[in-house]
Amino acid sequence: MTDIRFTGAVDHIAVKSEDLAGDVEGYKQLGFEVESLFEDWAMVRDAKGFGIALLPPGSKHPPHIAMRVETMAELEAAAAKEGRPIKPHRDGTSSFYTKGVGGQIVELIYFPADFGKAKAAE
Repeated sequence: MTDIRFTGAVDHIAVKSEDLAGDVEGYKQLGFEVESLFEDWAMVRDAKGFGIALLPPGSKHPPHIAMRVETMAELEAAAAKEGRPIKPHRDGTSSFYTKGVGGQIVELIYFPADFGKAKAAE
C-alpha cells in the first residue's frame, strides 16, 4: 500500500512570464479574471476557478503546481509530515512548498473562508 503524503484538489499552476502585464491582458482575452496582481506575480482564474499564477523575472515564487486544502488543520498536518514551515501570504492565503513528482515543486495552499470578500465588496 502506498503511503499518502497529503491530499488536495489542484488549484493552480505557476508558470514563468517574461511580460507580466502583457500576459495578464492575454489571459483576460481568453476569459480569465484577475484575482491578484502584484509587481512580482499575478493570479488569473478561469470561469471554473482554475488558476494560472504568472511569475515574471525576479519573482520569489518558483514554477509549481498547487493543491488546495479545505482547512488550516489539514495544511498544518501536511506541513508537519513534510517537515516544512507554513508561510502566510499577503493575499491572505497560507501555504508551503515541497518536493513533488519528477522533480516538480508542489505548493499546498489554504484559502481562508473570507478570501476574496474584500475584493468582491469593492
